[in-house]
Formats: sequence, structure tokens, C-alpha cells
Amino acid sequence: MNATNDRRVEERLHYHWPIWFAEHADGELAQGQMSDISSRGAAFTCYADQNCPYPGQQVAARFSVPQYGQDGSFDMVDFVRCGHVCRVDTVNSALRRIAMHFAEPLPFHPGEQQTGLETDPADELECLMV
Repeated sequence: MNATNDRRVEERLHYHWPIWFAEHADGELAQGQMSDISSRGAAFTCYADQNCPYPGQQVAARFSVPQYGQDGSFDMVDFVRCGHVCRVDTVNSALRRIAMHFAEPLPFHPGEQQTGLETDPADELECLMV
């Protein structure tokens, strides 16, 4: 039996883009790099220094998320979200991976977008019949 502890109910979007965070929305920002995101939370890496968040800490984050169009194009949509740090994992001696839960979810599911690049099976069948 292969049991899993993955309680995720939504697909994540994995991408690498800057994220800025601080303890307060008007505080001095530190920079990290986005690892993955869902509508309810995000994971990012940051330096293991005095700015590194700790579990349970309330943080404000500013970041951009790609939102895909029907033709496969995308726009970066900017967000500011407050939330709390759920977990801090050690990547190496210099980096930590931060898991953050948003107080207010995003208005869409970033990992479940259609990029417009997928083909319809009916279109593929039509091509085979020609």
C-alpha cells in the first residue's frame, strides 16, 4: 500500500519569478524566488538571513503570476497577499524554502489554467481521417 501525505486539492503552478516579502505590508521588503503557487498559497526560496520568515509568522508578499490566454500567450498579473508561514525547510546552508498560506485566495487557480496549446481530441481524429 502506497500511502501519501499530500493533502493538496489544487494543482500548483511551478515557475521561477521574484517575490518580495516583509513582516508588514509597509515594511522593508526582502526578495525571494517563487517556487510554486496555488490560489491559496505559495512556496518560495529566500536567503537564510535575518529577513528569513519563521513558522507561524505573519507576512505580506508582493508577486506576479502568469495568467494564460486562449492563444497560449500570457500576462503577468500582480498581487499583494498577506498570510502566515506554514513551514520553513532548509534547502542548504544559505537558502530556505518557505511555504505560505494566503489569508485571501487568488481569483483563479494558477496551476489549472488552459494554455491554449492543448489540442482537442476531436481535432486530432479529424486530421487522421483526412
